[in-house]
Amino acid sequence: MEIIFLTGPKHSGKTSVGRALAFLCSCDFIDLDDMITQNTGKTPRELYAEGPEIFRKVEAEALAAIVKSDKVKESRHVVAIGGGTIDNPDALTMFHDNCLMVYLDVSAENAWGRIVNSSNGALPPFLQTDNPEKTHRALHEKRAAAYWEMAKMIVDTEGKTPEEIAGEILSKITFSPDGLF
Repeated sequence: MEIIFLTGPKHSGKTSVGRALAFLCSCDFIDLDDMITQNTGKTPRELYAEGPEIFRKVEAEALAAIVKSDKVKESRHVVAIGGGTIDNPDALTMFHDNCLMVYLDVSAENAWGRIVNSSNGALPPFLQTDNPEKTHRALHEKRAAAYWEMAKMIVDTEGKTPEEIAGEILSKITFSPDGLF
C-alpha cells in the first residue's frame, strides 16, 4: 500500500494538486471531503456546524476506511485530506510508515484571500468568530507548525499551478517495489 496524503490549509490546492498528481502517477485520487459527503449525505461544513467532535469522528472513520480498503492496499493512491486533520488525534493514527504526507505550504495571507474570494460571504463555521481573519491566522500558524513536523515533504505552492506543484512532488518521489522512497 502506498498513499500520498496531501494536506495544507483551506484553499491551498489539495484537490487540484491531488488530481494532477494522480494523473501523473497513473493512480487513483480520493478527496476526503468528497468521501465524507458521499458517506454521510452532509458536507464537512454541515457536519462541523453540528459539532466539531461529530465532524472529527466522521473524518477519522473515513480515513480508516481508506487505509483499510482492499482497493487501496493493492495500488497507489493520492488522497487530499483536510487542513484541520492535524487537530484530530484519532485521524492521525491512520498515518503510517508506508505513506507520504506532503504539506502544501501557502502563506496565511494568500490562504485568507482565497477563502474570502471563494466564500461568497459564508465563512466556514470554525472561522465564524468576532475576528475571522485573526482566527484564521492563528489556526494557520498553529497547524503549519504541526504539519511541518509531521510531513515528510513540504512544497512551497506560492505562484505555482497545480500541475507545476504535482510535477515538483513527483520529481522528489522514488517508487520502489517495497514502497515509496
